[in-house]
Amino acid sequence: MQNQKQKSEAIKSEAKILGFLDCAILPVEFLAEEEKEFQNWLNDGMHGEMSYMARNVEKRLNPAKLFENAKTIIVVLQNYFPEKTQSDESAPVISKYAYGTDYHFVMKDKLKQLLQFIQDEINPCNGRPFVDSAPVLERAWAKKAGLGWVGKNSNLISLEHGSFFFIGELILDTELPYDNPKPVNDHCGKCTKCIDACPTKAIVANRVVDARLCISYQTIELKGDLDKKLKNRFENRIFGCDICQDVCPWNLKSSPHSEPEFQPKSKLLEMKSADWYNIEKPLFNQLFKKSAVKRTGFKGLKRNLDFIRGKTND
Repeated sequence: MQNQKQKSEAIKSEAKILGFLDCAILPVEFLAEEEKEFQNWLNDGMHGEMSYMARNVEKRLNPAKLFENAKTIIVVLQNYFPEKTQSDESAPVISKYAYGTDYHFVMKDKLKQLLQFIQDEINPCNGRPFVDSAPVLERAWAKKAGLGWVGKNSNLISLEHGSFFFIGELILDTELPYDNPKPVNDHCGKCTKCIDACPTKAIVANRVVDARLCISYQTIELKGDLDKKLKNRFENRIFGCDICQDVCPWNLKSSPHSEPEFQPKSKLLEMKSADWYNIEKPLFNQLFKKSAVKRTGFKGLKRNLDFIRGKTND
């Protein structure tokens, strides 16, 4: 019979075996501290066309409304920092997180395996994994779990790992031994590298990003024409953006991941500028078969390529 400490250690050990960087176990509760900030962000329209952000606000703030009889939330981190990046420095750039298989699938599978382990070895229960695809304020939970602080670029930053990681959650209808994490102090200090480096000035205040100005939003979430006011300011980005993370001193701590599913195709990293601008749908499908780049699609990628090359509908 396991005691409470052994249960906690067993779950965290299994999370490490599954490849997660970190793991914390918390009771489900209402995120009172985040309510005002999140509501102000929505009221200012900074979510742009992401109308889903304004839906289910109560569920975002209270996971108990998201999953029946929710009692426990397990928060995990998954490293995606690559060993190698695109070789042609003049070529159009895609975000590092999109190099391999779509993280939604990879992490959800891992969280299902963690759920199965808990059901078999710890407690019979029901659970549901969440990976950036349902109304869960993941950074708020990771911060609450003591896994890092929210930096000026609004990303969670870990003292040990930097910020090149995904955040996932597993919500359960059983009580588990909970952690008692200490909040991680804000270690950004007077540094403004992320704010200064953002070419579209999307970081409008400390920890506040106006999505409408963010290259990631423009190249992925926006479905129509890109904002002409941002022309010549994308710094060759065509899917997502890592600029604010690349300049963050805490990411000097980042070490390459060991997740096979996130390994990029060598052909992708070797593509030259001409290869990108001349890309046809068969190659797109081959390179991005299970990739997050499917979110913008071939048409969206071509739109983004035209935009950085100055071809827009004036």
